[in-house]
Amino acid sequence: MLAFGQIFSRALRALALLGTVALPALAPGAAQAQQAPANTLDAIRARGALVCGVNTGLAGFAQPDSQGVWRGFDIDYCRSVAAAIFGDASKVRYVPTTAQSRFTALQSGEVDVLFRNTTWTLSRDTSLGLDFPAVNFYDGQGFMVKKSAGVNSALELNGATICVQPGTTTEQNLTDWARANNIRFTPVVIERLEEVVAAYVAGRCDAYTTDASGLAATRSAQPTPADHVILPEVISKEPLGPAVRQGDARFADIVRWSHFAMLVAEELNITAANAAQALASDQRPEALRLLGKTGDLGKMLGLDNAWALNIIKAVGNYGEVFARHLTPIGLQRARSPNAMYTQGGLQYAPPFR
Repeated sequence: MLAFGQIFSRALRALALLGTVALPALAPGAAQAQQAPANTLDAIRARGALVCGVNTGLAGFAQPDSQGVWRGFDIDYCRSVAAAIFGDASKVRYVPTTAQSRFTALQSGEVDVLFRNTTWTLSRDTSLGLDFPAVNFYDGQGFMVKKSAGVNSALELNGATICVQPGTTTEQNLTDWARANNIRFTPVVIERLEEVVAAYVAGRCDAYTTDASGLAATRSAQPTPADHVILPEVISKEPLGPAVRQGDARFADIVRWSHFAMLVAEELNITAANAAQALASDQRPEALRLLGKTGDLGKMLGLDNAWALNIIKAVGNYGEVFARHLTPIGLQRARSPNAMYTQGGLQYAPPFR
């Protein structure tokens, strides 16, 4: 069934072909996006809080703890943007979104930014009215099976039932991979993450496929993680990162450079614990600019010059955030694309100047 925005867009295009209306370039979701705040930063300041679209619950990335406090890698990224804007990382409201609802939530202005295990693709970048300011986690799609199945390779899944979420790159990648490898499978398509995981655990499907990070998170949350095996094949590129609405370059810059600030802090070995000391005594030129003592870089973003210092004090550098949330679920940086460029990885920030 077509969404209202798609119907509206097609109607306008039909009128344009008849010469009855001048047509701007509309993309799917544009009708919703037009209702969103035109100046995101001002709207956030007027509201007094950043509204962050996150996962409904994924270990290591975004999940409420036993006290209802949201924690995770994506949560700390939400907190970093709040720290940059307000100097207070607690000024965030989290909105859980599903794989299918996340883009509508952003387009409509229900959330200001998505930090929700979202893959940057050409079609999403161009046709949904969105921008992807950065990649904060390089991932790839994999498969998980129960150890008792005795499966050692994804190529042994011919004839299997495979659990997958709709509205994801995962669903498309699965179809492409199966066709390329002449593998027949029966999809079990379930929208909500907790329900698709429950279906896999209950045996409704032989395998579960999603980003390798999501598999590691799901495996770590099981009563006996060793009962589940993540198969060696990685069948796609999944550059994950924040998404914002197109047309607001200033807010996109804030989200982008908040990520870069965490990378440069790691490169300079500035941490949450030593940031105050670095502010007082570090004389390296880039450290002085990062911490707001020279350069007026914050003002260029429409922020206080202490914006990056506030991020580091609140959440730490990139390595600290990774170690706090992703290492415990079995994800490693060494010899991975998420290592710093100085250690053979892809995480790299432009100069702070």
